[in-house]
Amino acid sequence: MRTQITVQRFNPDRTPEHFVSNYSIECDRGTTLLSALLHIKNQIDGTLTFRASCRAAICGSCLMQVNGVQKLACRVSLHEELETRGRLEIGPMANMLVIKDMVVELASFWKKIKAITPYVVADEGAASGAPTRQRAQQAAPLQNIHEELHNADGCIMCAACLSACATFEVSPGFLGPAALAKAYRFVVDPRDKVRQDRLMMLQEDHGIWDCVRCNFCVSVCPKEVAPMEQIVRLRRLSIAAGLNESVEAAHITQFTKVVGEEGRLNETRLPVLMLWGHWRKLFRMIPLAIKMFLRGKAPFPFKRPKGYKQVQAIFKSRTDRNR
Repeated sequence: MRTQITVQRFNPDRTPEHFVSNYSIECDRGTTLLSALLHIKNQIDGTLTFRASCRAAICGSCLMQVNGVQKLACRVSLHEELETRGRLEIGPMANMLVIKDMVVELASFWKKIKAITPYVVADEGAASGAPTRQRAQQAAPLQNIHEELHNADGCIMCAACLSACATFEVSPGFLGPAALAKAYRFVVDPRDKVRQDRLMMLQEDHGIWDCVRCNFCVSVCPKEVAPMEQIVRLRRLSIAAGLNESVEAAHITQFTKVVGEEGRLNETRLPVLMLWGHWRKLFRMIPLAIKMFLRGKAPFPFKRPKGYKQVQAIFKSRTDRNR
């Protein structure tokens, strides 16, 4: 089967602008995109540049955009991609500085990973230095530990999630899904002695509360790490650890409080509870509050919705169970 592959390219030695190259190759049902690119480089155009190593979806090197989606080239079947999308358009990862063709700069990605101290700190105060010896898990709870990790240790550092991240696109300082998922992996490791310090660091700007839960990282992860879900778990652990001073944490705790008490979401009361103490942000909400009132969006404080007692009972039952 004759197939055309369109490649978005960039060669700073040739032109400061991106350009497109089209390649026509013979392939069969078993041909992967990586195999096709290797054939092009070896037989047609030796200047085509990309990263690749294991060819088995283990190293994460061959991550690129395929028809606008972050994918490992070694896992992409040309036949299936053509059947579902009708075309083969290849390009470098989004939101990354392109060095040449599909090769992007990853130093910023590794800097984010390094920022979360990506190893077990077995002794308090030792986070500044890498571990000097192995620290074995206890034999008995190994199964429970594996379940608690929720596959956060399955990350192959391909950076697909960061490339797809909506927050990183507008805020490059954001730690990103991969780094935060790895942070969760160490927060729940029973050998780690700086759990609270890790959680406190993640409360800062560009940490767990900057994630907008767009779910793109989950959809592109080739190893089903589900980084967004790990971030949500970090938020829950933070609140359980008493780190609920931020506006974002207050949104969760006060949301639950309002619905549990009133049997509904009171969109007038919630912002006040969330922003209490953050006076500048609270005052900025006044124009919106006036608009809500004038348009009948502010619920009457003394009128409860139908069935509110059942909702209250549900919340009370859950609260009693957790005591």
